[in-house]
Amino acid sequence: MSYDPAHALSAAREAAAAAADIIRHYWNRGVAVEWKADATPVTIADREAEQAIRAVLSRALPQAAIFGEEYGLDGARDGLLWLVDPLDGTKSFVRRTPFFSTQIALMDRGELVLGVSCAPIYGETMWARAGAGAWLDGERVQVAATDAMAQAALSIGNVRTLTAGARWNALGALIRDSNRIRGYGDFCHYHLLARGGLDLVVESDVNILDIAALAVIVREAGGRFTDLAGDPPGLETSSVLAGVPAIHAQALARLRDARAG
Repeated sequence: MSYDPAHALSAAREAAAAAADIIRHYWNRGVAVEWKADATPVTIADREAEQAIRAVLSRALPQAAIFGEEYGLDGARDGLLWLVDPLDGTKSFVRRTPFFSTQIALMDRGELVLGVSCAPIYGETMWARAGAGAWLDGERVQVAATDAMAQAALSIGNVRTLTAGARWNALGALIRDSNRIRGYGDFCHYHLLARGGLDLVVESDVNILDIAALAVIVREAGGRFTDLAGDPPGLETSSVLAGVPAIHAQALARLRDARAG
């Protein structure tokens, strides 16, 4: 299915900006919180932001399906597919913590080809397109050149399921051997990784809508982005190992050894 990648990226950025206006409005005004069947919160900001995003993307690329957090799948999953989380981090949003974002990515026959990550209150927008680099507010970014775990800065998030698995001790060893450990979470640690401020991100309990755009951004900034088994992100991905190439390779080897043992 043919399309213009530059036009698609422009549309994704426009859609993210439209969502940001809505999110800022409700951030300043305050919202009531509802609860989904899975016990996660949702607000009018989530829903209106997704509606705005869908309107922009549908006009710009009518041949593409859209899979969104709030309104599900519209179209088929096997061609061009927009992946949309209008407000990733609603728990932070409702607690007045600015670590939330809008995530928009495009998948072409299973391959992630572009992404936009907009954090309107935090004040950053990053975007990337396959083969065209990663950008932060118009400035090209690159991951760090760190190659030794003793100099590496790690960030972890959503590691609840890791605590019950064989990889937990391996993660503890990574933490002991690293230079420093943080837990920025959500979009933030991927933005920091892509622009050279972190060297490794370890995360579980995610879904593809949370991380699709960020995967493209990290990859185009020169990093590696896989799940904890080393597989590339796909529609069923539920964990992340992302990092600068050398540190990612070292961490992946340790996690694989732990799983094998």
